[in-house]
Amino acid sequence: MTASVVYEGDLRCEITHNQSRTIIETDAPTDNRGKGERFSPTDLVGVALGTCAITTMGMKAMDMGIDLRGTTIDIQKHMRPDPRRIARLDVVLKMPAGLELDDKSRTILENTGNNCPVAKSLSAELDMQLVYNW
Repeated sequence: MTASVVYEGDLRCEITHNQSRTIIETDAPTDNRGKGERFSPTDLVGVALGTCAITTMGMKAMDMGIDLRGTTIDIQKHMRPDPRRIARLDVVLKMPAGLELDDKSRTILENTGNNCPVAKSLSAELDMQLVYNW
């Protein structure tokens, strides 16, 4: 089992990663009856996309002898009503200052990020915008 979840009430959950025992708490967002004091479940979908993209890129970069340490990612989630769902995820990866790569290396890394397991698992109806700032 990957994780265990306990519903704490008041639209909050506590999630335990069973291998590491790391805990994440979620809360409903303020625009959907929550307090917005923690990540919402839909926030975690955006975070999963961004972290999956950079993690798979990091694997490929290691094979290429490239260090992506210091990359930052900004994530913006846009919701749609009726039925309530994620309409678009804007994921902006800002590569480390001073990282100089040729076009071929950039293309390889971007294709790797665009095809990460999370990106491939999300619905084709979801507008995913991954932007790479080199």
